[in-house]
Amino acid sequence: MTDTLPYKILHNRCKCAICLTVIESKHRHDFVRCTCGRIFTDGGHDYIHRGFTDPTDIIDLSEIVNLGLDNGWV
Repeated sequence: MTDTLPYKILHNRCKCAICLTVIESKHRHDFVRCTCGRIFTDGGHDYIHRGFTDPTDIIDLSEIVNLGLDNGWV
């Protein structure tokens, strides 16, 4: 198996449905929390790690491109 992912994260961002803050993690381990503290994102362009108080609090605004690689990833 290769280390190449079949996708590329262009923007790791999301919006809080409570305080309406848009947050973006721009690099690995860049932990960002919204103004009211109910959501966070982390991982930059390497991975997407999200957290929230309630699933309805977070609106995904990430941009991901499929690279069309067939390397066994599901």
